[in-house]
Amino acid sequence: MLLQLNNIFKWVHSGGQRFFLLKDINLEVEEGEFISVMGPSGSGKSTLLNVIGMLDTFDEGEYNFLDESVHSLKEKHRSNLYKQYIGFVFQSYHLLDDLTVKENLEMPLIYKKIKGSERKAMVADMLDRFNIVGKKDLFPAQLSGGQQQLVGVARALIANPKLILADEPTGNLNSKQGEEIMELFKQLNSEGVTIIQVTHSEKNAEYGSRVINLLDGRMV
Repeated sequence: MLLQLNNIFKWVHSGGQRFFLLKDINLEVEEGEFISVMGPSGSGKSTLLNVIGMLDTFDEGEYNFLDESVHSLKEKHRSNLYKQYIGFVFQSYHLLDDLTVKENLEMPLIYKKIKGSERKAMVADMLDRFNIVGKKDLFPAQLSGGQQQLVGVARALIANPKLILADEPTGNLNSKQGEEIMELFKQLNSEGVTIIQVTHSEKNAEYGSRVINLLDGRMV
């Protein structure tokens, strides 16, 4: 078992009322699964992804990841855990503006304390794989939205994560680029990487082995 969410609730208070972002979520994910999370806007899809990715806390329930109780871990331990095992692909890229493409790709490897010469080789490999060798010394602002998205995907994959969390991974790509990313996910999944993607696209959802539907913070 890669991860398990038991009775997860997350809420915010507004005007003296409690609004639920996630309600009683129970989810088990085995290693090697490819899961698509679907649902209307505001149904809690991104919140769920952020909770799984340990970027967001929750108010009630238990979360176990590789036999670690995430809910009882200290912040630092938690952040080490996700840097070690999880790759994120966001629609809004989250690239570091003051770093070049090459340096952005290197960041996750530095976290993992991978040696310089090996880092260089891994970065070169990714630049090649995504056809962005010519962009390696540019800054994110100098790239088109589609190129930034590709760099974001490359950065998520470079450290060989066990789990990839993708929020609308093809959101800013043209259909050909989008298809290439989905095919790449499919290939990684066949190599044993677990993938959880949030998507509006039926076509992208079909790449997954199962679909989870959310409505008003609940699994339906």
